[in-house]
Amino acid sequence: MQLLSPHDYIKQATDAISRAKKRVSFISMVITTDESTDKLLEALAAAARRGVNVRVAGDMFTYTELSGQFIPSHYYSKKVRSTTKMARTLSRAGVDFHWLGRLNITTISGRTHSKWCVVDDTVFSFGGVNLYEEATRNTDYMFRTTDARLAGKLFTEHQHIVRADKKRHPYRSHSTKLDSMSTVLFDAGLFGDSIIYERACRHAAEAKRIIYVSQYCPTGRLTRLLHRTNTTLYFNPWQTARGFNRFVIRAGMFLTNQQTTYNRSAYLHAKCMIFEFEDGTKKAITGSHNFVHGGVLLGTREVALETSNPATIKQLESFIAHYVA
Repeated sequence: MQLLSPHDYIKQATDAISRAKKRVSFISMVITTDESTDKLLEALAAAARRGVNVRVAGDMFTYTELSGQFIPSHYYSKKVRSTTKMARTLSRAGVDFHWLGRLNITTISGRTHSKWCVVDDTVFSFGGVNLYEEATRNTDYMFRTTDARLAGKLFTEHQHIVRADKKRHPYRSHSTKLDSMSTVLFDAGLFGDSIIYERACRHAAEAKRIIYVSQYCPTGRLTRLLHRTNTTLYFNPWQTARGFNRFVIRAGMFLTNQQTTYNRSAYLHAKCMIFEFEDGTKKAITGSHNFVHGGVLLGTREVALETSNPATIKQLESFIAHYVA
């Protein structure tokens, strides 16, 4: 596992897609065309044209994010129009492209919040980077690894997500073991069902010390467990957030009486928890989940890595020390 900055992730993913031979799976909550993403999108189209099996999925929340509007009839800005054109261009090149969440009950329920890019047997995932310019300015990361079994699992999971979204039939959260130290966790969109949140609560109940990193204040049962533990909390102060995020953070802080120690100017979008236990061992959860109970209730689709691998945890600790603390 190699931790990458948002810029390095996009560059390395673009290079990998340019050399792809058999398959590409790209999934992101927000995906659009701009100066930071054009080369990657061009590489996806080129790969499809030369016969690579390219599957891309973005969430309809992309339009809300880009337009700043929660009403679909207001989706007429220049960015929105170029995003629609991008999707058509990819489809015409032979990319199997899908917008997820078209039939969701509300704008914020049932979102696909997972992020990954699979290129042949190379995987970029377990971070929070979306595919648009603003995401490259956030404090965030993605991991890169080469693992044929993991790549195959994510490629298959992509197909399951698309089918479930079409039928409006979410399925239960689940996991797959990578090795003796690491497990991949999937939240599959069922309201109230989150294996990622439950594992975070399980480890929080047993840990003696916790480092919490997210864009949001923790809520629900997790925050009660964190109150009882030696926890260092890093999330955005509500004053530095914008729009709906500002409301979510402020409400979370009011309801939980939690305070943040994050005071840097860049918007914090990374999501991980590091748990240290009485025997000195550590575990970490890193991925797309924000560790807020609202996402659990609303049935967001998420992906995360649960690991006790010292090398991976050390990279997370280094990232926190350099860019968060």
